[in-house]
Amino acid sequence: MTIALEEAAGRLKTAERVLVIGCSGSGKSTLARQLADHLSLPHISMDRDVFWMPGWQQRPRAEALDRLKALVAQERWIMDGTSPGTLPLRLPRTHLVLWLRPPRLVSLHGVISRWLRYRGRSRPEMADGCPERIDADFLRYIWNFEKTESPEIEENLAAYGRDVPVCVLKSRRDNDRLLARVRAGH
Repeated sequence: MTIALEEAAGRLKTAERVLVIGCSGSGKSTLARQLADHLSLPHISMDRDVFWMPGWQQRPRAEALDRLKALVAQERWIMDGTSPGTLPLRLPRTHLVLWLRPPRLVSLHGVISRWLRYRGRSRPEMADGCPERIDADFLRYIWNFEKTESPEIEENLAAYGRDVPVCVLKSRRDNDRLLARVRAGH
C-alpha cells in the first residue's frame, strides 16, 4: 500500500521497524542514520552488519542469513539496504518501507560523491577495512537498477509486504522533506 510522504512522517512517530531501500547512491544510509538518531532507533546497515567483512570479503551466505534473521527479530530498528532476495525475511517484521527512487543520475552522482569523499577509507555504514571503491560493473548496476532490481522489489512487496505501507521518495528533496517533517513532529 503506497502512502504519501506526509503520512509516512506521521507513521514514523510510532513505527518500530523501518526498512530504507533503493539504489546505491540514492541516500538510503544517510536518511536511515538521520532518522535513527532522531527517533532513537538502532541503525542496521545491511552492508556493514550482514554482508561484508574486512577486506571486501563477502560473508558466507548461511552466516549472513543467520545474522540477518537475528537482527530482524529485534524489537526496534531502522535498516538500510535493498537486497531484494532478503525482503521475504524482512518485510513481515516491517512497519514501514521508505523506498528511495530518484532518477539514476542522482544515484550515480551520489555514488561518485561518496567515492570522492571516502576514497581510501571505509564509510560509516560499511564494514571496517572496506575502503570506498567504484568500477564499471557497479556503475552499470546503478544505471540499470530500475530495470533489473525494481521488478523483484515490487514482487516481494506484493507477496510479503501487502499490508506494509510504502512511501516512495523520488528525490533528495523528498528525503529532506520527510526528515524535516519528522524533526518538526508532524
